[in-house]
Amino acid sequence: MPTKVIMPQLGESVVEGTVTKWLKQEGELITEFDALLEVNTDKVDTEIPSPATGTVLKLLVPEGTTVTAGTILAWLGEPGEAIPPSEGPAAAAAPAFSQTAEVKSKVPAEAPQPAGVPARDLGFISPVVARVAADHQVDLNKVTGTGQGGRITKKDVLAFVEKRGSSPTAAAIPIWETPADGDLFRPTEMVFQSDQPSQATSQGGKPVKAGDQLVPHTTIRRSIADHMLKSKHTSPHVTTVMEVDLSRVVAHRAANKAAFARDGVNLTFTVYFITALSRALKDFPLANSSWSEEGLILHSAINIGMATSLGDDGLIVPVIKGADGLSLLGIARAVNDLANRARLRKLQPDEVQGGTFTITNHGISGSLFATPIINQPQCGILGVGIIQKRAVVINDAIAIRPMVYISLTFDHRILDGASADNFLARVVDLLQNWS
Repeated sequence: MPTKVIMPQLGESVVEGTVTKWLKQEGELITEFDALLEVNTDKVDTEIPSPATGTVLKLLVPEGTTVTAGTILAWLGEPGEAIPPSEGPAAAAAPAFSQTAEVKSKVPAEAPQPAGVPARDLGFISPVVARVAADHQVDLNKVTGTGQGGRITKKDVLAFVEKRGSSPTAAAIPIWETPADGDLFRPTEMVFQSDQPSQATSQGGKPVKAGDQLVPHTTIRRSIADHMLKSKHTSPHVTTVMEVDLSRVVAHRAANKAAFARDGVNLTFTVYFITALSRALKDFPLANSSWSEEGLILHSAINIGMATSLGDDGLIVPVIKGADGLSLLGIARAVNDLANRARLRKLQPDEVQGGTFTITNHGISGSLFATPIINQPQCGILGVGIIQKRAVVINDAIAIRPMVYISLTFDHRILDGASADNFLARVVDLLQNWS
């Protein structure tokens, strides 16, 4: 009897992933527990082992396709063995998003947008929501999402149907296609603004001129782009900047760096910033919160995300869980471990989930200060610039001090200017008076 290969749930809050590479093709033999495919979840690549020994009978999900946990990815069995008709490709759980699918629309929108007004960006639409919307002929542009980040849920669609009544309006209503139909969830006009197709176009309809090179987006780059765009559309961003004298931190690091090294730990400046940030978040709970329409969600845990560069592949944000309960040595161990495994692509999906605040050290590249984008659904992100010795005035005298600019980009729905400055000032105070 053939064996299903199921998309696993790779973490407590990880409900979907992208098939990035099949390591075996149809007709090839594979041994149980050997790697069959690679899956990317939140920029973390994970090898999925084969659940059985046998021949790869059918690959159901193309590379570059995002699917939900529980989706049938492939079938294994004996050569020539038939796949059960009720559980073939058409019956497999529908992928949540296809990067290569062409976008189509079957009928006009219920209420056409006025000329020059772009259609609403609906964000991610799950297969279940798409099917319910199609069954009830619901225009998702008119549905208010109550899910995380404004995502439209099945409950939202059913509530809209109940409020509208059992009969759809007489006007033409778009039928939103599902991945099972081979198409994406968007009407064409939401993506392509021109009716005149170009013979050579990149994704989004941008022309590729002679001599130009089209570099396909990687899964990580797409994930970063989607997350950043969503953040700017979700939160009103405001940035405030302060300067810190790191004399005490520099002295403490110089005195303790060798001792930490004997324990196999590199005592970096990042460790001090994360430690100060965790203490400040405990003093200012609003900064450790998330916005919801019902009210602010004050997080009991202080989990600090640490933006880590992956070179040309972008960045990833591993999370230090319970940072406020760790000593300087404990945070240093966590920073070393997560940063090293991030660069080696060895992180687990759960290790990039659950952050309540993020820090990014853009000063590594020489940047003085920056205005980072908030890592949704968090309240803010701390940016750390380059540490430089500069001339400053202290007690009416000029002195040379190791100085750094730190910036706080915050969600203005949660924090106001005064509360944000008070929080950032607390971080400054903890660093300048390190003991």
